[in-house]
Amino acid sequence: MILVTGAAGYIGSILTEKLIDSGYQVVALDNLSKGHRSAVHKDAVFVKADIGDRPAINGLFQNYTIDAVMHLAADTEVERSFAEPYHFFFNNVASPLNLLDCMLSNNVGTFIFSSSAAVYGEPAEIPVSEVTPTCPINPYGETKLMFEKILHWFSRTKSLNSVALRYFNVAGASACLGEDHKPASTLIAAIIDVATGNRDFLPVFGNDYDTKDGTCIRDFIHVVDIADAHIKALQYLQSKKGFHIFNLGNGDGYSVMEVIEAARKVTGKSIPVKLCPRRPGDPVNVISSASLARSELHWKPSFPKIENLIESAWIWQNQHPQGYNDF
Repeated sequence: MILVTGAAGYIGSILTEKLIDSGYQVVALDNLSKGHRSAVHKDAVFVKADIGDRPAINGLFQNYTIDAVMHLAADTEVERSFAEPYHFFFNNVASPLNLLDCMLSNNVGTFIFSSSAAVYGEPAEIPVSEVTPTCPINPYGETKLMFEKILHWFSRTKSLNSVALRYFNVAGASACLGEDHKPASTLIAAIIDVATGNRDFLPVFGNDYDTKDGTCIRDFIHVVDIADAHIKALQYLQSKKGFHIFNLGNGDGYSVMEVIEAARKVTGKSIPVKLCPRRPGDPVNVISSASLARSELHWKPSFPKIENLIESAWIWQNQHPQGYNDF
């Protein structure tokens, strides 16, 4: 069985769906502080618990035969990480350390970690590879890098085999599941909110960056491709020991304004914007090189165009205008 933490969340629910469709049994763990119970696949074993609750997590490993852990539960909002750093370091480092210790104490030694391109900060080179220096510029990115370092040392000193998957900007939806954060915390989800009339305008944070149109440039990757990479990472660890890092991105950069223009074409909506001051912790330009994941994991994005991501999110939102409240 595969234990997925954060399984009621956006990426975790779609990963659970993909695992079950691929023939795996899944224990879906979530404390439901942000996730949606109705997003968890009906064939998964659902456990409501917090990864920092040692008796609950230890009991889970004793009650179920877990072969591997895919850890996605985390605080993720960059802006909030400046206001609430304690919660980010506790929820993204201290609590997962409890999870890690419990699994090793119960002889489970395979771990897939949901990391982030935020570990690179303002990258020293473009495109960003796995050997690009890491230098986070926000507490969120720092928490992800700290836990990667924990995995590195546990792989050297304990019987742990692990992969850290550094996501770039995740978007899109599967046929059944999508992103339902209130308020939306990612660019494409926020754009969809404006297109559906759930908010009046899209704030654009800074238009004076040194880019072609003054707005930040990002690399976007479809959530279904992210889920597929987790399964390929699990298969990879069957023969590869130790700690490994892979970038997950498309390798193409789109400015904020380019994403908005693409969304206007896909949705047919005007999508009003409001220019706002820069936010702290936003790097200017982050584009991935995912060549290592392509060669080692035999993974490549199935949805390479920004329009693919926007369209799938747009379709899901129109089918579920109240998010998971209408299931």
